[in-house]
Amino acid sequence: MSATVSNAPAPAACPLEDSLTAQTRAHADESGLVELHDARDSLAARVLLADAATRTLDVQYYIWRNDLSGALLFEAIRRAADRGVRVRLLLDDNNTGGMDGVLAALDSHPRIEIRLFNPFRQRRWRWLGYLTDFSRLNRRMHNKSFTADAQATIVGGRNIGDEYFDAGKQALFVDLDVLGIGPVADAVERDFERYWNSASALPVARVLPAAPEKALADFAVAANARVQGPRAAAYLDSIRRSALVRDLLAGRQSLTWAPTRLVSDDPKKGLARERDTDLMATRLARTLGGMERELYVISPYFVPTSRGTGFFCSRAREGLHVAVLTNALEATDVLAVHSGYAKRRHKLLRAGVRLYELRRHTPARRRWWRAQGLHGSSASSLHAKTFSVDRRRLFIGSFNFDQRSVRLNTEMGFVIDSAEMATVSADEFVQGVVANAYEVRLRGHRLEWVERNEGVEIVHRREPGSTVWQRAFVTVLSWLPIDWLL
Repeated sequence: MSATVSNAPAPAACPLEDSLTAQTRAHADESGLVELHDARDSLAARVLLADAATRTLDVQYYIWRNDLSGALLFEAIRRAADRGVRVRLLLDDNNTGGMDGVLAALDSHPRIEIRLFNPFRQRRWRWLGYLTDFSRLNRRMHNKSFTADAQATIVGGRNIGDEYFDAGKQALFVDLDVLGIGPVADAVERDFERYWNSASALPVARVLPAAPEKALADFAVAANARVQGPRAAAYLDSIRRSALVRDLLAGRQSLTWAPTRLVSDDPKKGLARERDTDLMATRLARTLGGMERELYVISPYFVPTSRGTGFFCSRAREGLHVAVLTNALEATDVLAVHSGYAKRRHKLLRAGVRLYELRRHTPARRRWWRAQGLHGSSASSLHAKTFSVDRRRLFIGSFNFDQRSVRLNTEMGFVIDSAEMATVSADEFVQGVVANAYEVRLRGHRLEWVERNEGVEIVHRREPGSTVWQRAFVTVLSWLPIDWLL
């Protein structure tokens, strides 16, 4: 069956449109934005937007786990569909293992349609697919967006899972999303349509067997059971207390209004049919324009390769203040990626680039730094993808400074022309790294990691919090020509 454009149902009363149109009318060509630093607020915003929708929900994610937060959102979109909202859910198939039954059940709802991006033909033994179809299956859809009634959208670094929303006992991913209304919400809606109708997005009905007749009812019972219990009750209570969406609808939510551009990859990238000029990395460079004073980069997976290293080194030698925050070895969740970064540190530091590595155990701090430890999580790993240029422009999205984002995975994000937001981001970088990250420095030919704690400097001669085996593993991988995979 060929992909066709899915049209929205006939217009009905739309509180989101009625409320937000009145706000956007006074800001021609600007979008209203609010950053979602707090993990629980970010989940609450998605749940409450789903509850506020009356026409459409268009949702696109790389990862959607069937855990507490995933079940809450599955239930939210099912409730919306029961009210008559048309729901379209586009998921990358790389992380849907064990969820075929859930997806088939949801897809059986007459108002819910699910498509999978670059799906695995072999469902049980997925690794066999890599043996026979590696070139296609190695390319994934890393985009993340949640759009209600084409009026309000959430874009950023968070996938759907407890580790992104502080809903479990595991390490928390320190992350950042942005909620947008106005022209940028319309742009995300059009981009979703482009992916939904791409050759890589296949309807679940063409990939999975049909769900049994009672599957949807059984799913609702199972989802309800998942959100019972003291821990879930406390978490749900914190979501109910979030006033963000209610304030947005009532016109009470403080928004930053700024020209905002959506930058995204062509979905043809999922089939290796994109042109270099269409790559998001290429278009992002054009959109950002020249840099004059400073560049602050936050990227959990930082693999600059020789070309990228040359770019950062050249900017630093030209006199720009260039600073990068990524995960320390003790905080990263992918050791192989750290190997692609570690071998570039000497060259970057010699050129004057400032390198900082987020520590795993950190105190609670202001804004999105404070998320770690605030609700009992003693460990954290950086997952936000953002950078600010000259305190004038800011990027927030899914794009990492690594070769997967540049060449293999599709990505998306906002370029925001706001001196206010870019300055706050730069200031938070400067203040946050002092308390939460090691500064990597060169002493002669050797690296050292400087930890600052209440004005006291502690200097580490080896990568802090790591074992000899981890360091050996990273060193061996750094010798291999695998940057293109990282």
